[in-house]
Amino acid sequence: MNLLYKSTRNADKTVTASQAILKGLAEDGGLFVPTELPKLDVTMNELKTMSYQETAYAVMKQFLTDFTEEELKHCINSAYDSKFDTEVIAPLVKVGDTYHLELFHGATIAFKDMALSILPHLLTTAAKKNNVTKDIVILTATSGDTGKAALAGFADVPGTKIIVFYPKNGVSKVQELQMVTQKGDNTSVVAIHGNFDNAQSGVKALFEDKELEKELSEAGYQFSSANSINIGRLVPQVVYYVYAYAKLLENEEIENGEEINVTVPTGNFGNILAAYYAKQMGVPIAKLICASNENKVLFDFFKTGKYDRNREFVLTSSPSMDILISSNLERLIYTIAGQDAKKNSELMEALKKDGVYEITPEMKEKLSDFEGGYSTEEETKETIGGTYKSTGYVMDTHTAVAAHVSRAYRDASKDQKKMLVASTASPYKFARSVMTAIDEKYDELEEFALIDELEKVSGVAIPNAIEEIRNAQIRHTKECDVDKMKETVKEILGVEE
Repeated sequence: MNLLYKSTRNADKTVTASQAILKGLAEDGGLFVPTELPKLDVTMNELKTMSYQETAYAVMKQFLTDFTEEELKHCINSAYDSKFDTEVIAPLVKVGDTYHLELFHGATIAFKDMALSILPHLLTTAAKKNNVTKDIVILTATSGDTGKAALAGFADVPGTKIIVFYPKNGVSKVQELQMVTQKGDNTSVVAIHGNFDNAQSGVKALFEDKELEKELSEAGYQFSSANSINIGRLVPQVVYYVYAYAKLLENEEIENGEEINVTVPTGNFGNILAAYYAKQMGVPIAKLICASNENKVLFDFFKTGKYDRNREFVLTSSPSMDILISSNLERLIYTIAGQDAKKNSELMEALKKDGVYEITPEMKEKLSDFEGGYSTEEETKETIGGTYKSTGYVMDTHTAVAAHVSRAYRDASKDQKKMLVASTASPYKFARSVMTAIDEKYDELEEFALIDELEKVSGVAIPNAIEEIRNAQIRHTKECDVDKMKETVKEILGVEE
């Protein structure tokens, strides 16, 4: 079967998987979605004995049908190698009565590595398949983790350049240091004077700028994206939910066919959408629990059917979720609108124009797979401290949001199904917030002294990603206003006015 992709805003035109990966965003501003969601062609009993790499092939071959077996396996084996600090790639750890799927064992210690270590390989393979001769410029907005993971993935990859925009003062100290010390002749990092939503909207506007596209084309460049708007980011994320279920089965934690619930800390909606896709492929997932921090636009949406970004933007201790425009939600909206591109376009236009849209009662009925929950700053802190005291396990702030929401869901619903929590970042990335949640006395220490204390407290060795930045040289100091993003891109690429 050859699976094709279409835009969420135009159902008429289809492209291949490799073309969708190359483009990143559709020309009409929509996101690429498969014309139908494929099913797994292997059983859970077969999957349970497979390695992460074998599972990745079983899942991704269903989505990326214009890649040959040799091409896809090369991409997978190049991505999931010794840059991960554990052979199993995504370990499952039982914490109390919950299973944590640790997605932070890659080069930049956050779950973005799971997709961004393979995306450069998928992209360069796609470029060859489509006879692309121009240099590909990866243009990305980050709320903290995507940026570093993309920079690390694309650094010195021939035929590519990468430009990352992040909100100045809107990421953790470690996140910022990871980006601004990035090596690679093709890498650029820019701090914008604004928040993540400003950065993301700015990047989307650059993708839709036809005049800029023409100027870049004449200079030998074309844009693509490393954000989760790129289907090449989303498909690899489906893999670890399939893998987690199969491993629970292999470890005899569940019976074959037994349904589990999954809680995902959610900002841009890509990670939980991947879990939804895994469910559609045949993984026995019951509830998909969407965990928000105090920027609870998604919680309110699941409760009311109304998406409203007209609210205060809160800076929290879980900055990767400080987002009011969850761009990947558009893929779900398109699905529950019955793949009606016109209806979806109207809603997205309303969001752009008025900052708000409301779905129909019929659409809301199709959201029954999802539950929303949120964690306040105080609850997040209590979850980190409480879990450490009762189990000795140290988790980061984003995982703590999910852990709190999963517990609150269980208490309120009395749903006793086994619970999988997506553990999305190493506590080392947010050492200050984590350590002060364990004990306020740590707040007096400077960043790297805190990290040394965290090693003692957690019993987990300091990851290489942290040691690397301890004394690294700052290489990127560029800043710009939100309305100067276009000029900044042109300046970086040497495209003349």
